[in-house]
Amino acid sequence: MTPSAPYKTLLLDMDGVLAEVSKSYRAAIISTCHKYGATSINDDVVGDWKAKGGSNNDWKLSLDLINSDPNGAKDLTLQQVTDTFEEFYQGKDGQPGLCDLESLIPTKATLDELRKRSNGVGIVTGRPKKDCDKFLKQNDLEKYVDCCVCMEDGPPKPDAFPVRRACELLKIEPSASVILVGDTPDDIRAAVAAGCKGVGVATPEAVEAAAAKGEAYDSTKLCVAMKECGADVILEPGFVKLVDMFPAN
Repeated sequence: MTPSAPYKTLLLDMDGVLAEVSKSYRAAIISTCHKYGATSINDDVVGDWKAKGGSNNDWKLSLDLINSDPNGAKDLTLQQVTDTFEEFYQGKDGQPGLCDLESLIPTKATLDELRKRSNGVGIVTGRPKKDCDKFLKQNDLEKYVDCCVCMEDGPPKPDAFPVRRACELLKIEPSASVILVGDTPDDIRAAVAAGCKGVGVATPEAVEAAAAKGEAYDSTKLCVAMKECGADVILEPGFVKLVDMFPAN
């Protein structure tokens, strides 16, 4: 796969693109499900639901997964599930949360070069704003980012709203020169619906699992699903090759 045109504006999803979240958000989903009896839920099941799309909100996804398991607790409210999820993710009563296990995927050198070559950089994430801001601050990424569109701002991906809102904040028109780099079909669908381009990136844990089976990095379920949704190109974790897809200034 090769990109269809030189890119100018960079939008980035956070989880699975900037932040390695297999031990945080993904683990919080599974722990929440197990607490409510949905013990059939594992990484593969979560990956399957993410590949189908419509699962950008991890609180709602956790509730849907619990309801999908015959042994899962019944009549739970979204608020109950959200509170439990947040206890695992944020920590409780002085105990560290799973959020502390997150790490940065791309190198600062890659982000620095993309910052120089692009005419604007935005974050488009389903995270709550406080979690987005926290990760940016902890990893000293604020200097690379011009704007953030988060959960509270409006309809989530795959709706086009977050992408269009980021373009509005950057004062640019949605076009094929604007890309959203994401790790799920919802990211690609949102970009395409907004009139922009979607660039897929494989997650580190998925690539590791594929390599163990002797398979290519872009053969994973999420990567295949992103291709089917119209991804312009699929990149390896850290998206180093993306730099050359932006013209040098």
